[in-house]
Amino acid sequence: MKKIYIELKWAVIFTITMLSWMLLEKTLGWHEEQIADHWWLTLLFMPFAVFIYILALREKRRRAYNRKLTWVQGFLAGLIMSVFVALLSPIAQYITHNYITPEYFNNVIEYSVTNELMTRTKANAYFNIENYMWQSAFGALGMGIVTAAIVAIFIRRK
Repeated sequence: MKKIYIELKWAVIFTITMLSWMLLEKTLGWHEEQIADHWWLTLLFMPFAVFIYILALREKRRRAYNRKLTWVQGFLAGLIMSVFVALLSPIAQYITHNYITPEYFNNVIEYSVTNELMTRTKANAYFNIENYMWQSAFGALGMGIVTAAIVAIFIRRK
């Protein structure tokens, strides 16, 4: 457990940051009045996600590898963190859609149907908690792996 403590700690920090971001999105009206722009406004979270991976790998380098870290070691630490983030993401989606913004699915379905982007049947099938839980888990894993690979290049030290 001690070997993966840093990755688990930063995965929890990542999840808390993501929940805080969802609260910010809700507060700024991105889940209601500005729902048309939600898809690209959510991309503004990416620098925060990368920053968290940088901090996590720097701590791993400093505490576990005596200030030396190869790309493989950094990538594996990032991969482990990504797995933890992916495992926590369904819980984060549940909290988001039941407590932070419970009307999100209704709003995005209405927007999609009103603007003829989807039929109601397709919108209902796509915009629901189960689908979002799966998407967030696989998205977190995929983007986490890519982020870990890139960040590890810059964090490595001989």
